[in-house]
Amino acid sequence: MPCPALLYCLGVLIMVPGYGRRHFLKSAAFACTAATFSRSSYARIPGANERLKIGAIGVGGRGAGDLDAVSSEDITALCDVDADRLGAAAARHPQATKYADYRQLLEQTDLEAVVVATPDHHHAPATVRALRRGLHVYCEKPLTHTVEEARLIAALTREKKVATQMGTQNHEHPGYLRLVELLQSGAIGDVQQVHVITDRPGRWWPQGMDRPAETAAVPTSLDWDLWLGPAAERPYHPAYVPFKWRGWWDFGCGAVGDMAIHLADPAFWALRLGGRVKVTSRGPAPSQWSAPAWMETKFEFGPRGELPPVVLYWYEGETKPQPEIAAELPMNGSLFVGSKGRIAIAHDGFPKLLPEAQFADFRAPAPSLPESPGHHRQWLDACRTGARTGSAFSYAAPFTEIVLLGNVAYRAGQTIEFDQETGRILNAPAAEKYLSKEYRRGWDITG
Repeated sequence: MPCPALLYCLGVLIMVPGYGRRHFLKSAAFACTAATFSRSSYARIPGANERLKIGAIGVGGRGAGDLDAVSSEDITALCDVDADRLGAAAARHPQATKYADYRQLLEQTDLEAVVVATPDHHHAPATVRALRRGLHVYCEKPLTHTVEEARLIAALTREKKVATQMGTQNHEHPGYLRLVELLQSGAIGDVQQVHVITDRPGRWWPQGMDRPAETAAVPTSLDWDLWLGPAAERPYHPAYVPFKWRGWWDFGCGAVGDMAIHLADPAFWALRLGGRVKVTSRGPAPSQWSAPAWMETKFEFGPRGELPPVVLYWYEGETKPQPEIAAELPMNGSLFVGSKGRIAIAHDGFPKLLPEAQFADFRAPAPSLPESPGHHRQWLDACRTGARTGSAFSYAAPFTEIVLLGNVAYRAGQTIEFDQETGRILNAPAAEKYLSKEYRRGWDITG
């Protein structure tokens, strides 16, 4: 069977013009060497043959996929507020202790690591408790529900020095790796603008709704009180569970939390976005309850070391950029506009240099970022070796913090100027209430 890394390399070589035969062979050999190393060297890692004792928090939906991805390890604990989903996971892992409340799971003394795959409002409450116990943590995206939670997790990560990974699997996609290499090599000069777009929420889930006035019977398999967790009490309604929770402020982060955290990842990585940022969002009149049906956000970053100022535009729902940008911007993708050209990339795709005629003779840089053994495997290896992961919380927390500012500016109804060093909004003190949230008794993690 052909080397998987070679197949990935073939994809990017086809998309990026300017690869001659010698460069092709060199790049392909690099990719295969990296992949072969990850396989052959694994057995020589100290403790590599000792299975990690892992607890899974949230085992339905995305959590089921995460559980399968770490099932080479010793799954010793399972948690879900839905008894049917918990039972299905337990049938595959009968040796695991079952829980409905992850606070109890995190008291199990033999655990070494946990995977968190809950709705957004539970991400930080579970992750913070696990970090305080000194456990390795894999948490699905977005890492947190609020800016304050992101800063708390960043501080805990510096203190605990455990293996962490946010579940942005595309961070390890070879298309993203090649994109970052192109940007950092100066292939399109100084990047001046980044345009990022998604079709969500759209047909995926509703947003822009009022809170349901009617009530409904709670499904017999669901512990509704535990599902609410840190969120304020409210009656059950099928408009929340399952999956539709993403559109409600108390439970999700809207399309920003679902897709900006994927699609804007290479921009934050390659361009080292952060520091002071001015954020302006527009959309329908803000709702107390729900994220908007559409939103457009402008993030303005100043110089970062030797890197010049750059503006990142985010489009969700029905909103679109001006026609000349829209013509080159793939749906659920990004367009990088530089002083010497442009790069377009779709989600799960490979970079395309534009205009194509200008780059017909372009010679792409040799791959410099190592191919990944896979997002979950990378984290499992790091649990054993202490190696850094691509979406370690030291990277993911500041990234999440910036992305969530789009929602903060929208809800505040004004442009905000945020200082990432202090975690404060400099120009609009009233907007700071959207940086944090209140927790129900028994769920607070900020004290």
